[in-house]
Amino acid sequence: MARFLPIDRDSVYLFPPSVQDWLPETHLARYIANVIESLDLCAIERAYAGRGSDAYHPASLMSLLIYGYATGVFSSRRIELATHDSIAFRYLACNRHPDHDTLASFRRRFGGEFQTLFVQVLQIAQANRLSQFGSISLDGTKLHANASRHSALSYEHAGRIETRLRQEVQELLALAESADQSELPEGLCVPAEIARREDQLTAIAAAKAKIEARARERYVREKAEFDAKLKAREEKAAKTGRKPGGKPPVPPSEAPRAEDQANLTDDESRIMKVAGGGFDQCYNAQAIVDTETMLVMVTAVAQAANDKQQVAPMLDKLKVLPEGLNAPASLLADTGYFSADNVDTCHQAKVEPLIATGREGHHHHWQERFTEPAALAASASAVDTMKHALKTQAGRKHYALRKQTVEPVFGIIKSVMKFRQFMLRGLVNVSNEWTLVCLTWNLKRLAALHPQSVQRA
Repeated sequence: MARFLPIDRDSVYLFPPSVQDWLPETHLARYIANVIESLDLCAIERAYAGRGSDAYHPASLMSLLIYGYATGVFSSRRIELATHDSIAFRYLACNRHPDHDTLASFRRRFGGEFQTLFVQVLQIAQANRLSQFGSISLDGTKLHANASRHSALSYEHAGRIETRLRQEVQELLALAESADQSELPEGLCVPAEIARREDQLTAIAAAKAKIEARARERYVREKAEFDAKLKAREEKAAKTGRKPGGKPPVPPSEAPRAEDQANLTDDESRIMKVAGGGFDQCYNAQAIVDTETMLVMVTAVAQAANDKQQVAPMLDKLKVLPEGLNAPASLLADTGYFSADNVDTCHQAKVEPLIATGREGHHHHWQERFTEPAALAASASAVDTMKHALKTQAGRKHYALRKQTVEPVFGIIKSVMKFRQFMLRGLVNVSNEWTLVCLTWNLKRLAALHPQSVQRA
């Protein structure tokens, strides 16, 4: 006869008297608490006025946010609920229960301070000699904005909707004037219907104004590029005495394009192509990753779907890191980052670029892995030198580290941590949130690489 444990929900149990006894020594929540409490939080602490009742300590709120992001709990309401339901969250909250408004306000208010904490965690890795930080990988990934693509409005479509709404307003006004002669439809409130359309017209007008402002900014950039190309053609014609080949550059237009868009929910997000096909409202999250430890060293969020313009700003951010973290020997990146200007930018930063110049084929002949390219000409350009390096056995082996470092980081963030969409809106806020996500990843990674690197005082 089968035997079962009895179903007994009436027995009285007592939790251990100390929260220190609630979790095993190797639990991630313990490690996060130890690290965060060892960081310098003075900048955040000074922001508190000290009036009213005692506030929750910033280290406790920061630990709750980080552990939440580490375990796929991003909503401040869900984190508040977890302080009741989850032993790990109760441990981090010291058996208290910060409300969701407090958590959400802390995340928004101190988002700019996350970068300081991010750098301090990198210094912990440096102090424990976990890496030489000599080789880095750069890549980007599309993350969904906290906005629907159905809230996006193109300039052309906005004009059509605007025309239709104005016609409806005129129809409603005419209906109101003749209301004493004809019976209105049941439930129709003409003033409310007119007010709703007026609100929609105001929102559309604001969206069109933003699109027009972006078009003017784009015109300034494209006009500068057009003038440079035209000047280069004229100089070439004067030098050779012949008309340059190819079509002359087309002058840009200041007018908005029909497909230019604005989103009524998060106007700073953009429509981007996503993995698996299709388009969605997204941001382009960038990261520089150390190839030795897989720690993220630099974060950024871009509105452009193309990665070509991200090399220079990412290297600029890398330069301002503390000594020992800011001088890598080489940078690995895929073909999306390739351009002659980016190669020159890397050399100016004293970083050897290994940027793919095209998509790699599959199933190469086995002999190709054991051959070396012909010697490089002395007059070779920087781009030709990089292409030659990528063909060598050492270069191919080194470049292969890219797929083993930055791409797994993005994969784990999206699939294990389950972070695929920003909770906040606006470029500044999502940039701060991406820093928080990468800070969380770094702490998870440090816990795996060197769990005793930070001891509890």
